[in-house]
Amino acid sequence: MAARPSRSYAASVVFILLAVIAAICLVPVARADDDKNYGTVIGIDLGTTYSCVGVHRGGRVEIIANDQGNRITPSWVQFGDDERLIGDAAKAAFHTSPSQTVFDAKRLIGRKFEDPELKRDMKHWPFKVVNKGGKPMIQVKNKSELKDFVSFIIINFIPIF
Repeated sequence: MAARPSRSYAASVVFILLAVIAAICLVPVARADDDKNYGTVIGIDLGTTYSCVGVHRGGRVEIIANDQGNRITPSWVQFGDDERLIGDAAKAAFHTSPSQTVFDAKRLIGRKFEDPELKRDMKHWPFKVVNKGGKPMIQVKNKSELKDFVSFIIINFIPIF
């Protein structure tokens, strides 16, 4: 039967651990140089559901409103015979042409057509996803012509301002 460590041994181990933690806490933390002026910086969040744009200037971040006055824009695109609706307008018009309204396009990026998760997602989408060389492509009618789009092309239709 092995001997149990003494209380003084356990206390020594605890003391050493606390000393190491204290030493780590006292090490200077690396930080960005706050004095540098980077000018105006734009950040774009292309989300699966919503997208937005932020501008950093003068030490503050401002989220830019879209043409509807909202600070986030639905990541939706609807293809019509005469026009392409985006964002809030596409989402609001969804009921008029569900099969021509694309959302969740980001879920296709980097996926293979046979991906089981993609197959599950496809069951919930009203738009058509087709197999082109093992890659998923979104198929919609654009100006009365059937077209296949790679998901990142759909995302490019979403304006950032």
